[in-house]
Amino acid sequence: MSRILYLMYGAFCYLVFLGTFLYAIGFVENARLPLPGGLDFVPKAIDFGGAGAPLATALAVDAALLGLFAVQHSGMARRGFKAFWTRVLVPKEVERSTYVLFASLSLVTLFVFWRPMTGVVWAVGNETGRLALVGLSLFGWLVVLLATFLINHFHLFGLNQVFTHARGIPPSQMHFKSPGFYKLVRHPIYLGFIIAFWAAPVMTVGHLLFAAATTGYILVAIQLEERDLVHEYGDQYRQYRDSVRGLVPLPKGKS
Repeated sequence: MSRILYLMYGAFCYLVFLGTFLYAIGFVENARLPLPGGLDFVPKAIDFGGAGAPLATALAVDAALLGLFAVQHSGMARRGFKAFWTRVLVPKEVERSTYVLFASLSLVTLFVFWRPMTGVVWAVGNETGRLALVGLSLFGWLVVLLATFLINHFHLFGLNQVFTHARGIPPSQMHFKSPGFYKLVRHPIYLGFIIAFWAAPVMTVGHLLFAAATTGYILVAIQLEERDLVHEYGDQYRQYRDSVRGLVPLPKGKS
């Protein structure tokens, strides 16, 4: 019975993630995406929806929401935290699914309480330029998604662990590999997010805060993540780190 329950729980967590990820695209792109019945899939985004607030209040609220996500997303991913809560609270089989659920809920919290700040920092007036930037942003989201499949999408989001547990077999282990995008940069998922967040034809104060804060978080998260990767893969990852750049797809040794 526990195997079936774990499988159902893992599937639920994955569906929550999938809905959150799709909403995040609409949130960043300011895409209302009308649904049947006169509803919008994205009733609230970076630059519209929600109650108005003074700039100082909106800045404080949005910064706190971004900080909450950063602490949750990075803190719960650390090896020490994983060892602690799988020992006292969460079964190992659903640890990844639970992490994915918490990360999704922290994003949902950000979506719900985000306060738009619509002062324009820059705007591209040329229609071709606008479409090019929207296309580049969507390309960034595509890079994010494809990069997860290159390294094992279903393991990354917890489905593999609950599925193998339901079958009564040991979960497959994540082996170090560098396929596709990973031959160009060590962190194509993060690079895809940076592209998606910054390629905006209209950059508002709120969007700028979002893009700058998430980029800052990414730069810190890379350091923490690579420390864990070195611990897990040792010299194999050190050699990879020495030969492939982190975010800039240029050969090592070039500026």
